[in-house]
Amino acid sequence: MQRQTTMTKPAEVERKWYVVDATGLPLGRLCSFVAQVLTGRNKPTYTPNVDCGDYVIIINAEKVSFSGKKLDQKKYYNVSGYAGGLRTRTTKEMVEKYPEELIERCVHGMVPKTKLGRAMEKKLFVYKGSEHPHAAQKPEPLEVKM
Repeated sequence: MQRQTTMTKPAEVERKWYVVDATGLPLGRLCSFVAQVLTGRNKPTYTPNVDCGDYVIIINAEKVSFSGKKLDQKKYYNVSGYAGGLRTRTTKEMVEKYPEELIERCVHGMVPKTKLGRAMEKKLFVYKGSEHPHAAQKPEPLEVKM
């Protein structure tokens, strides 16, 4: 009898390139959708121990939206390890100065914290404006479902 559950092998994975416009999309919903595509959970051939995901390009990162008072109240922390080395930034600062890092941090929290997860994160490309250098890969536009 043949096994019914298909286990995808790394050599069998077909990867596509997608481009997502972040204009007006809520940050959390955008990142959870992108994390699903990066991990390959949107494919019928998903296998938990294989990187089945596709490449995702996010453009207009600075135009992502937030609800409530998150722009002023939510904080992002970095610690250097030295005494007094805590750096705190509000979401407003992050959107103005580091929108790419903001989205990358959000997606990082939604992928596995393993070698496999780090490999998945490398397939994410975030850009501030509407231009990206990946035209040669012929990315397809991807509509974020909410």
